[in-house]
Amino acid sequence: MVGFVDKANRAIARSFVGRYFRLDGSGHPKERKDARFFTEFRAGLATFFAMAYIISVNSTILADTGGTCVCPADSMSDLCATNEEYLLCVAVVKRDLVTATAAISALTSFCMGLFANMPIALAPGMGLNAYFAYTVVGFHGSGMVPYQVALTAVFVEGFVFVGLTILGIRQWLARAIPASIKLATGVGIGLYLTIIGLAYSAGIGLITGAVSTPLELAGCEDQFKDETGVCPGGHKMRNPTMWIGIFCGGVLTVMLMMYRVKGAIIFGILLVSIISWPRPTEVTYFPHTTLGDDSFDFFKKVVTFHPIQKTLVVQEWNISQYAGQFGLAFITFLYVDILDCTGTMYSMARYCGAIDERTQDFENSSIAYTIDAMGVTIGSLFGCSPVTAYIESGAGISEGGKTGLTAMFTGLSFFIAIFFAPIFASIPPWATGCTLVIVGSLMAQSAKDINWKYMGDAIPAFLTIAIMPFTYSIAYGLIAGICSYILINTLVYIIEKASGGRVIPPNKDEKEPWTWRIPGGFLPPWVQRITSGKKDFWKRDPQTDGVAASQASENSSTHNSAEKHYIQDKQAAGEKIM
Repeated sequence: MVGFVDKANRAIARSFVGRYFRLDGSGHPKERKDARFFTEFRAGLATFFAMAYIISVNSTILADTGGTCVCPADSMSDLCATNEEYLLCVAVVKRDLVTATAAISALTSFCMGLFANMPIALAPGMGLNAYFAYTVVGFHGSGMVPYQVALTAVFVEGFVFVGLTILGIRQWLARAIPASIKLATGVGIGLYLTIIGLAYSAGIGLITGAVSTPLELAGCEDQFKDETGVCPGGHKMRNPTMWIGIFCGGVLTVMLMMYRVKGAIIFGILLVSIISWPRPTEVTYFPHTTLGDDSFDFFKKVVTFHPIQKTLVVQEWNISQYAGQFGLAFITFLYVDILDCTGTMYSMARYCGAIDERTQDFENSSIAYTIDAMGVTIGSLFGCSPVTAYIESGAGISEGGKTGLTAMFTGLSFFIAIFFAPIFASIPPWATGCTLVIVGSLMAQSAKDINWKYMGDAIPAFLTIAIMPFTYSIAYGLIAGICSYILINTLVYIIEKASGGRVIPPNKDEKEPWTWRIPGGFLPPWVQRITSGKKDFWKRDPQTDGVAASQASENSSTHNSAEKHYIQDKQAAGEKIM
């Protein structure tokens, strides 16, 4: 069998497929060492199983917005939480989003592999979907703007992304942000996801909001909650679904991850779901109610194609009455996506050995970023929050994935998942709640690289981390961090200049260096080639690009150190997931 696989790998490597994807033995001048077809296939499956949880988690989170369902005025007191007709509509929206999530993940991952030849998979981003659902649209539409207007913001953001990518501004902005703010953004989003995973709507129900205290211990069954959703003292921590989620979806998943078991997250989700599917139990997801009967009827189909009915191309272009909120949502989507996707792509490109150390760029980077940007726009037409590159791609890279074939096989796996919509739509929130907590913990590990020694870096970073979960808003956390960084460090600069350099913080030498001169320059290589008079500017010029990068690197060697910490942090997250 081994001999057959080796012969098949060599034969494919010598074919057009092998040369196009630069497999080992293809004879291509830039062939990728040890890249083999069947290894790429295994790597693609590893990536899919590492990130397949997004199908159920994303649909659960986004369905909390209510989608295009309309809550009657007489049921607004509890935001239609007990309105059966509305909840039936939301159930259809969740099924739509299962199809939409799998479809956009399949499309973007496949295109990333085919056109950019990178082993990086894409899907609607964690953190961004929570911001979209709970801050921008709000639970059952109680947020800043309606679901349709939020999708319009995402649609426009995708096209702005394309422009920023072509001009190279997107990459420059991501690298120009102070490293501590970059790292703090990931930590803050991680804590934000943790709160969602511990709450009721998309989590295990361990905490709930209260009147006298911002948060309170919960864990009781629905029939014991008072009118504000708070659990009486004698019923706290007694909900069996919560304990199923903690032990089978949390503790077991963590143990599997510790022993590097592939697909540990999806295994934990599936185990809790299987336990919750039988009807005559206390932990069933299909109680004998109108909503439970409807969900169970759909679940029994097992294999079927559920067409998108309520979320397909529902953008609302009349945003006059939501102008301010629309602008805030748009800017936040843009900024967070710049940080998250750009940083992830760089770290994964470095992890698979595709980074050019001279230019600090990777091959086909403009194509990769353009695919991501177009995925954001197309995903909004399906009804999804912004698409981004996934750090779980590291699972496939660790299996030996080095080319676009890995991402293509991941995309094909997502395509197959479209036809199992009844399964993915029937995964209960207590099955995915601990997944959000685990993902949050992986994102929070970057806090160790924040510069805590100097308050000009530490305070803005801490505000970024704290404001996000405490205000239930990623936008407010980013605003607090960036504004405080500018204010604190500008005042220090002014005082230093006004005093002639005599009044400075005693430990200013511990401040994290920052400069706008980023490695690789401000303009993308193709623009640099145009300005240098090169007629065939679309062709790479290693000598010219290398000189430009070297000059930029000399001018910004201090900032490059912070960039390396950022990349190393992202790689560490990938290793944890693997």
